[in-house]
Amino acid sequence: MNLSNTSWLSRMADVLIRQRLPILIVAIIVTVLAQPLAEQLSFDQSIESLYSEDDPHFDAYAESKELFGGDEFIIVAYNAPNLFESNGRELTEASAKSLNEFAAKLSAVPGIQGSSTQTLAQALRFPYKRDRVKELVKGMLLGDDEQTTAVVLRLLPEEVATTPRRETFAKVRQLAADHDPPAFVVGEPMQVHDMFRYVEEDGRVLFQWSLALLGLVILILFRSLRWVILPLIIVLATIRWTEAVLVLSQTKLSMVSSMLNSLVSIISIATVTHVTVHYRDLRGSLDRTAAFRQTFIELAPAIFWTCATTAVGFLALLSSHITPVSSFGVMMALATFFVLLSAAAFLPGGILLGNFSVDPGNAPAERRLVGALGAVTGGIERWPKRVSIAALLLVAFAAAGFRNLEVETDFSKNFRDSSSIVESLNFVEENLGGAGTWEVNFPAPNELDDEFLERVAKLNSQLEEQFGGNGNGQLTKQVSLPDGLELVPKLPILFLNTLRKRLNKMQEFQNEFESSLYNSEQGRMRIILRARERQPSASKMQLINDVRKTANREFPGAKTTGLFVLLSFLIESLLRDQVVSFVLAACGIGLMMAVAFRSLRIGLISLVPNLFPIVLVIGMMGWIGLPINIATAMIASVSMGLTVDSSIHYISAYRRARRNGLSVVDSLHATHTGVGRALVFANIALVVGFSVLTLSHFIPLIYFGILVSVAMLGGLIGNLVLLPLLLRLIETDDSSAPERS
Repeated sequence: MNLSNTSWLSRMADVLIRQRLPILIVAIIVTVLAQPLAEQLSFDQSIESLYSEDDPHFDAYAESKELFGGDEFIIVAYNAPNLFESNGRELTEASAKSLNEFAAKLSAVPGIQGSSTQTLAQALRFPYKRDRVKELVKGMLLGDDEQTTAVVLRLLPEEVATTPRRETFAKVRQLAADHDPPAFVVGEPMQVHDMFRYVEEDGRVLFQWSLALLGLVILILFRSLRWVILPLIIVLATIRWTEAVLVLSQTKLSMVSSMLNSLVSIISIATVTHVTVHYRDLRGSLDRTAAFRQTFIELAPAIFWTCATTAVGFLALLSSHITPVSSFGVMMALATFFVLLSAAAFLPGGILLGNFSVDPGNAPAERRLVGALGAVTGGIERWPKRVSIAALLLVAFAAAGFRNLEVETDFSKNFRDSSSIVESLNFVEENLGGAGTWEVNFPAPNELDDEFLERVAKLNSQLEEQFGGNGNGQLTKQVSLPDGLELVPKLPILFLNTLRKRLNKMQEFQNEFESSLYNSEQGRMRIILRARERQPSASKMQLINDVRKTANREFPGAKTTGLFVLLSFLIESLLRDQVVSFVLAACGIGLMMAVAFRSLRIGLISLVPNLFPIVLVIGMMGWIGLPINIATAMIASVSMGLTVDSSIHYISAYRRARRNGLSVVDSLHATHTGVGRALVFANIALVVGFSVLTLSHFIPLIYFGILVSVAMLGGLIGNLVLLPLLLRLIETDDSSAPERS
């Protein structure tokens, strides 16, 4: 397919113009029919979906859920100043009554496994070693100050519960808020749920505000309501068509694909902005129909190759082993195709509708912008070496920031400090120790004996000495089977004269005590651990690895797992195969550009302005201390699709100018003042629109909005400075211009 072949383009333009009304009506009907389907699109809120099936951390987590039922706990904690009697061993009657009533209400919430609820009142009913019981439950059900207590709830597995998790969490939070004094609610399952809830709710609401702001900016730029409505219709239609197809194919959105709407907006707005500026320029000498026809002939190939190249870039994500990442690549490829289709369906009718002419106007200070763009080409012409050196220095400076990059695994950093989530985490971690629940599990005999339990107690002591309160304090609590058995005295003559009888006695006072720590059929045991959620990523990962190594010395085959571990390695999971996807995307985009322009040199140099914003964004993250989190883990792959459209439009316009007999310098000047204006207008609109994301409750969405804006600005510099610089280096006035077809 040759970019300059106009015969078939002329025929296609004539068909679209003649049939514009039927095509427009069909497009509207399809969009209306897609709406109810699109509303059925669901959101996959499982954290497990962000791991590949062969990920060792996921394997260990899935195995533990099967062995021990999963540790999806919720901690509901509050201050209780008059908790104990004066002897410090028994709860006051009032506090015991209040605690039992509160626990009963919480246990009755649909979705809570009531038989597994743990309270201080329940623990202190144990008839033996009351002081030891208090020490055992400290950091779980009782604070060190003995004025803080908690109710620990266990969630029913989602596949068993008949009530959606969101309703369960909402009811628990309502009961906590109504309690006197108000209680704080934490738990990794709730954090994960809130993460997805904010992404879903904030993403939807802020996207609507973003579109409104985009429309306002476009109205200011082009001073025409028609040219505001057109791009917004194309954005919305593309999204609805894509969502409807996803529902029909039974595909769900995920945390990764939550950026779908934003990226569709970028591609759509950029496409329509190029059409707007080009059409407006032609209206000075042509009527509406002729201007649209000429716009279509000159821009359709560039728009086609933009969509095709962007789709290929996103399809590189199919190399990912994580299902939501690979499916996101397919979603974006599909959405990019629909941008092409919706533009062809809505633009002819939208532009030529009615007998009145409402052309886009000139943007404020547009003449100054043209002058500034002309000055840029003049600077590139006069000082190519200086510009090259400046660009290399900027790249080197940005690349130096790579060494400062850090991964963020403190899940509370995903939320604003003023949020109830962070306030609750702070309360629990200050008064009850860590809010992160995890485990180390290891092989065990099918029949327990005292010798094996002594080995378990030895490991528990080692963990306490190395990582607990007597060590570096990273483990705030450990619970093992020997800890519970220690409370039951050995009575060699009476009924507690065997290990089994002692275990049964413990089970009477703590339901599921044995089954939550030991699976006799599969021969596996675990020690439940607590750690602080709010600690640096490196500390978490070091702790997890050190605990596993310590356990392996006593029990070869030991594993560390739990939601705490999964969340700690979440970013690593997303990053693991992004290098491969990124390389494939770069190769695919370069190849498509080479095919589009029938030039390997063009294909290679076109990668430079597309790689430049990636280096700029990632380097900036390192320099300002912005960590890699769940929203920024894929920014390199996403950025590849943000600038390629500008590169294609720029090169296409440059080659048109060369075919018209202009010199290299004049061609670059003409391209800068034509396509360059469209690039600037699109970037202004999109950066202002994405600024709305800074209002999100979910910090990664804020980061995403900022980094996408930086990537777009970096792409603007790349396409207005680096691309013309490279074109000037590889072409001379003596070289033959691209041939006409």
